[in-house]
Parts: sequence; C-alpha cells; structure tokens
Amino acid sequence: MTRYIRGIVILWVALRYGLDELVLSSFRQPGLRTLARVLAFGRRLDAPRGQRLRMALEHLGPIFVKFGQVLSTRRDLLPPDIADELERLQDRVPPFDPAIAIATIERAFRRPLASVFLSFEREPVASASIAQVHFATLKDRHGNVRDVAVKVLRPGMLPVIEKDLALLRMMAGWVEALSADGKRLKPREVVWEFDKYLHDELDLIREAANAAQLRRNMAGLDLVLIPEMLWDFCHPDVLVMERMVGVPISQVERLVDAGVDLRQLARDGVTIFFTQVFRDGFFHADMHPGNIQVSLEPATFGRYISLDFGIVGTLTEHDKEYLAQNFTAFFRRDYKRVAELHIESGWVPPATRVDELEAAVRTVCEPYFDRPLKEISLGMVLMRLFQTSRRFQVEIQPQLVLLQKTLLNIEGLGRQLDPELDLWNTAKPFLEKWMLEQIGPQKLLEELKDQAPRYAKMLPELPRLLHDYLQQRPRDQRKELSELLAEQRRTNRLLQGIIYGGIGFALGLLAMQLLLRVRLF
Repeated sequence: MTRYIRGIVILWVALRYGLDELVLSSFRQPGLRTLARVLAFGRRLDAPRGQRLRMALEHLGPIFVKFGQVLSTRRDLLPPDIADELERLQDRVPPFDPAIAIATIERAFRRPLASVFLSFEREPVASASIAQVHFATLKDRHGNVRDVAVKVLRPGMLPVIEKDLALLRMMAGWVEALSADGKRLKPREVVWEFDKYLHDELDLIREAANAAQLRRNMAGLDLVLIPEMLWDFCHPDVLVMERMVGVPISQVERLVDAGVDLRQLARDGVTIFFTQVFRDGFFHADMHPGNIQVSLEPATFGRYISLDFGIVGTLTEHDKEYLAQNFTAFFRRDYKRVAELHIESGWVPPATRVDELEAAVRTVCEPYFDRPLKEISLGMVLMRLFQTSRRFQVEIQPQLVLLQKTLLNIEGLGRQLDPELDLWNTAKPFLEKWMLEQIGPQKLLEELKDQAPRYAKMLPELPRLLHDYLQQRPRDQRKELSELLAEQRRTNRLLQGIIYGGIGFALGLLAMQLLLRVRLF
C-alpha cells in the first residue's frame, strides 16, 4: 500500500513540474505526443526543462536528490542543459533528531554513549541525504584523548531506498520501451549504477576503507590531509574519524585574509588529482567544494583537507594508458591517433572506420586550439569526445565518466582560485613521467620480475606437454612437431647467450627512452 501511495506522490510531483510533458514529448507514438500537449495546457511551464527536473527531484526528497547528483555525472548520456542544472543539486536536508543518532550509536557499539565518548555534541555540524556528522572526544586504545568527528547513518534509509529504487526501475523500463531516446539514454543502466553508489554509501565501513587507502597513497605528498579512521569505533552505521580543522575552500576571502597562496593552492589541487589518477589509479571522485577544506594550522598551513569518501574511482593500467595517450595525442593534434585509441580500447565497434571517427574528433578538438592553452578545458574536451562518440556506439566506461566529472570539478575549482591556471602545463609532468615509465627499461624489468615465477614453473613442464601433444597428433604431423621439440632444446642452450645479450638490449632501451623524452613532448 505504501508503495502505491509513494507512486501517487511521484506522479503528482511529475505533473506539477511538467515532467510528463518533458518525457511524453520524446515518445515515438504520435498519440502520446498529443497527450503531452493536452496535459501541458493551462499549466505554467515557462521554466527550462532542466530547472523543472531539478526542482521536482528536490521536492521528492533525499533519495531523488542523490539520484539527480549521480545522473549529473553521466554527461555522456544527458543533454548539456539538463546535466548543468542537475549539477546544482545540493544535499539541503534538515538534520534528524539527535536522540535518534545517539540511539544508533549505542545500538552499533552495544553500550551507553557515555562509555564510548568523553563528550558528544548533540547538535550536528553537517547533514546530508545519507548521514549527519557530530563532533565528540574519546580515548583511543592507547589512552590518548582524541577530537573526533562521528558520522551517523540516517535511520530507516534502506527500506526507503529499496522502495524508491523499485519505482525507478519500473519507470526506467517504461522510458526505455516507449521513448525514442530510451535505448541510447540507457535508463535501466543508470538506475543500476545509482543502486550501486547508494548501497556503497550506506556501508560506512566501505567509506572508511576508501579513506584509509587514500591516506596511505597520499602520505608522502605533503599536499593533502585525510582524516585517520579509528577502526575500534567504526561500524556500518557509525563512522568515527579524526576531526579535521580547516576553512571551506569556497570561502576564498577568508583564505586570502589568512595569507594562503591561492595560485599555489590551485596548482596543488591539480597535482593531487593527477597523482591519484596516473600514479595510483585510485582517486577521490566526489571533490566538490563542500568536501574540501584548507588547513590554517601552522604545521600544515595551506594544505588541502579531503572529506567524504563514499565515492571513489579506480583505473586499470589500460585505462591510464588510454587517458595519457589521448591527452598527449590531443595536444599534438594527432586526431588519427585519438580515433585509433578509441577503437583499440574496444569501446568502439571494430568495423568503425578510422577516417570517419578521426573527422568527428577533429571537429571536437580543433576549435580549442584557437585559444591560449590555459583556456583549454580538459574536462570539456573529454565530455565533448564522449558526446561525439554516441553516434559511433561507444560504450563509455563508468570509471572514465567519474573521472571526467571529477576533472571538471577540479578544473572549475582551480580556475576559481587562479583564473590563470594552466591545467595542461601542471599535468604534463605526470603524463610524461607515466608514459616513459610504461615503455622504459624499468617497466620491462618489473614485468619480467612479476612473470618470472609463472614461467619458472612452466618451463620444466614444457617437454612433457609437447610430448603429450605429439602423441595426440596425426602421424604425418609428428615429424614436424618433433623437429620443433629438437629446436626448443637447441634454444635452451642459447639462453645463456641471450642473458648476456640482454645487457646490450637494456642499454638500447635506455637510449630509446632518452630519444622519446626529446620527441614525445
């Protein structure tokens, strides 16, 4: 019964904001388009469609706000006007009763609040759609008094989420079946992605693990502070971490008054991001201004403070190579190479003509070179490439969409701090170093070292495997294979010579690396 009531509420909100007209107008059937015009009669639908969609999601509550936020990251699927409007969604959610937060903490730790914390501030310092945060103090396992932040999951979230997700899946099925753009927009895939993000954020242990990994990765960089997770006090519903003290990065005037070098701060942000992407392949994927502060403490003055690690992105070595080569080819205006990379990645059908894709990429990229390099937006280039790729049936990978969304955030934030920020010159050292590492002798030695145990185990078995194979082959093929086996024995005798020759080969690779360093950039 509750599900039906919720469905009626959603329908009423959709009618109020004219979402029915927005959706029905894209249906294939002429009758439904006519119905859309009839339903829109007498209602004021002057506001742009993106604004109406945003207002409807805000009216429907936290889960739909979160859905809009996730949807805004899929610029490869959405029209630009809707994506821009959905990016404005914020978690304007009132806090829930502190008594409920305390009950959740006591239930999680199975003891009274006073036996967990020395002090606990009942009024939350932050509230979002999934959780809210309280400040507290406690004694850790070593007896040290620590100032901490306590993140408490909003109660009753899972049943509400499951009901709303069931309705979203149903509506996604309708849109995909009836809308002209349904299959291209992949509504069921988007809902599945939202489902994954939401359930990940509902497990605060997962968020703590993400933070711990980022903290380890960034430990030697001395540019960003990530709170320590107090694992003795972490639970899927409650997360206790080191309390961070800083100024929100959006408060630029306070930072200037405190003496923070905004230009250096902007460059440091780009350095942090590209280090996470190209060195670690593990990056904070929710870096909007609400999750970033700047430390004014003397020991850490001017460093970033990262918060909220519910969403992180991961990249494989293949992903990183694809991105680095795309960026490099773009700035060399090698559009054919950009097209080839799209095909080699397997995200474009193999029958795609390179020259057609090259022409499309050139149309996207060439206008940027009429501007100074500092005005080129790498995030916008990626977004345009994704949009252009639709007509070539590109399957965009979710991790790259997260990367593009985060890159847009970093770029916008950096240029807010320093309008003269040259993102490419800041990022170039990482791309250059990474690409040389991928083709240099050090990479070869690392791969040989990694594969050595595997091949050491396989080599003694090779004669037996070949013998078994010979026994199973027709008689007229055995002679040829016997000759191959004899050749393999002779090859084994040459291994010692090859080892010595490898020294010369390594010297040759070093020379090639020096040549590439000169020619690549």
